[in-house]
Amino acid sequence: MPNAAEPVRFLRARLVLPDGRRLSYLDLGPAGGRPLLALHGHLGEGVDFVPLARRLARDGWRVFAPDQRGHGDSDRAHRYDRAGYLDDLERLLTHLGLGERPLPVLGHSLGAVNGYHLAADRPGAVSALVNVDGPAHLPVISPPPLSFLRGLPYTAPTRGELLAACGSLAPLFERGLRLHPEGWRLGCHPEDMIDSDARLLGDHGEVWSASECPALLLHGTASTVLPTAQARAMADRRPRTELVELDADHWVHLRRPEESAAAVRRFLAGSCR
Repeated sequence: MPNAAEPVRFLRARLVLPDGRRLSYLDLGPAGGRPLLALHGHLGEGVDFVPLARRLARDGWRVFAPDQRGHGDSDRAHRYDRAGYLDDLERLLTHLGLGERPLPVLGHSLGAVNGYHLAADRPGAVSALVNVDGPAHLPVISPPPLSFLRGLPYTAPTRGELLAACGSLAPLFERGLRLHPEGWRLGCHPEDMIDSDARLLGDHGEVWSASECPALLLHGTASTVLPTAQARAMADRRPRTELVELDADHWVHLRRPEESAAAVRRFLAGSCR
């Protein structure tokens, strides 16, 4: 088992997909560690899981955290439906040599939905699920919730100009800004996120309950995305599902990192022997 004082290995790599897109991913943790797939939510990226990966490395876990299509250092895509996201994940697992053995999948929000869809679609691929505030039902509304991003620029000549153009939303994007041939860009294209968000809306309840692996539902009781009543119903509905509630908003793993990591470590220790 790695020494807790040792720094976590931080490697970034890219997979070129059949359509020519690049899928970027992080490899975090001991080289010989047990693999775990970690999937971020909308507007996020793989680096969101670095603090959690540091804690999981103490137990010998090696976290693979992709920037899902259209996020971070991964290229934009033409579609943002479940089939597209899952196709990327399956190709990544094959590329990493992890396609034949089940592994735990952890996801936040969009990543949680993609994770439990993967478990239902490929039951032999997922040994355990950690759902971080990912709902099973999102009301179908028009325009979709992320429509407040419409009108934001994707690029600007300077970092300062881009942040200024984002106005009050600047703190949401500041950490993910990247250099771009035209100067600087956001970590994701606003129109892509609106499209992806719209395709996420609806009832996923049957898919959430379809897999049989053990699951942890980590819920923030102040979340505006997953109401507590729905979280409790999701845990009741799905067998072998543990619910942990923390006083936090939707980004529970970032707001309460120590408590979240403790719950995840405890769950993995009991379900992935």
